[in-house]
Amino acid sequence: MRTVTNKKKDGFAAVIDSGVGGLSVVPALRAALPHEDFVYYGDAGNAPYGEKSADEVKKIVDGIVSEMIKDGAKAIVLACNTATSAAASYLREKYADTPIIGMEPALKPAAEAKEHPRVLVMATPLTIREDKLHALAERLAGEADFVLIPCHGLVESVERGEVGGDGIKKLLYGILAPNLDGADSIVLGCTHYAHLRGVIEEIAPGVAIFDGADGTARETKRRLVEAGIAKRCGKGSLTLKNSSPDPEYADLCYRLLERLK
Repeated sequence: MRTVTNKKKDGFAAVIDSGVGGLSVVPALRAALPHEDFVYYGDAGNAPYGEKSADEVKKIVDGIVSEMIKDGAKAIVLACNTATSAAASYLREKYADTPIIGMEPALKPAAEAKEHPRVLVMATPLTIREDKLHALAERLAGEADFVLIPCHGLVESVERGEVGGDGIKKLLYGILAPNLDGADSIVLGCTHYAHLRGVIEEIAPGVAIFDGADGTARETKRRLVEAGIAKRCGKGSLTLKNSSPDPEYADLCYRLLERLK
């Protein structure tokens, strides 16, 4: 195991998303690593990532990661499926000395929930265009039938704080209803969608819902321990930052965190 300096070990873990979506991963991260200091950065000023090109997302996220590392980040968690698909491989090569953990859509646990189930995979248009999700679905093709559903408009709704009510229910129903017949599981392939879990459960009662938060938290803990930079004592902290020009955006972040408790 590589020897690390105290400065590196005492750094924070940066959690990055295109907006408020990655807040849905924060509780799992803090439960897995209660002694760590986390800095959450919601890039609301550039949201949504899922409607941009992969090159645009890569450039944006690279800039954020560079600044976070300069500020003392010892690890980066891409709490965004779109950013992971578009930029994770590039970032791991560029910042080889810093653990970079991405989101893995929970296709495998959904596939294992029943014998050859029909699994609906909700994701942003960019995530569905990229190879990562298709490669994962192909590897598991013998275990389940996967239906990839591009979800236009959901991220924007969550960014406006619309996580309940008739408007978001109508939008979700239009996305899910044509595919619900025979569905056993739904995979939330975007961290924003976890904020809509209650509405999705209303639309698809009895259908199991999976997301990647716990898996990402476990992998983050494994990588920090393996690198010798996990904190083993003290009370961890959470700092929220964002790129939104809206002075009320921070209040939305805190409200959504409260809903996750």
